[in-house]
Amino acid sequence: MPICLPIIIRRCHACASGRFRASGKFRVNANHKLLDAWLLALCTVCEETIKITVVERMSVRSFRPELLDRLHHNDRDLIAELLEDPVVLRRNRIALDWHSAWHLDTGGSEAPGDEAVDVSVRFAARIPVRPVRLVAEGLGLSRAEVERLVAEGNLVSAVRLSGKRSGDFTFTLKR
Repeated sequence: MPICLPIIIRRCHACASGRFRASGKFRVNANHKLLDAWLLALCTVCEETIKITVVERMSVRSFRPELLDRLHHNDRDLIAELLEDPVVLRRNRIALDWHSAWHLDTGGSEAPGDEAVDVSVRFAARIPVRPVRLVAEGLGLSRAEVERLVAEGNLVSAVRLSGKRSGDFTFTLKR
């Protein structure tokens, strides 16, 4: 689950830094019957502001009133939703750095014993993480040991455990 907003990866035109943080503010502009809305982000080095396009040239009549209220009130949950939206990321040519922005909640369960254990992993947000890292952190093992368990067939899953994943999955640990 996320513990803070991720860092936005985009090159700063003022200082050549590549990292921005969401300012927590939106800017909405009306041009006759069309609305534009941006999420503002600040460079982590020089505090230069960039605008991340949320909506562009949208008719006032087709704009949902509750979304407009959330934009006007700088809704923090809306910022998180927009930063997780692949369409917004692609449109603005940005990427996210989730390093140190999430933590693993194991629900207080104890380490598995000698029997086989089925584990379900649920993501509270679309955070791309390597499943091997999650399994290692959740079970208190090293990543090398988890990879060895996968290679030996003692840790199996219907999804590929190598690479990154941002969706729910399950795995079985055989001891």
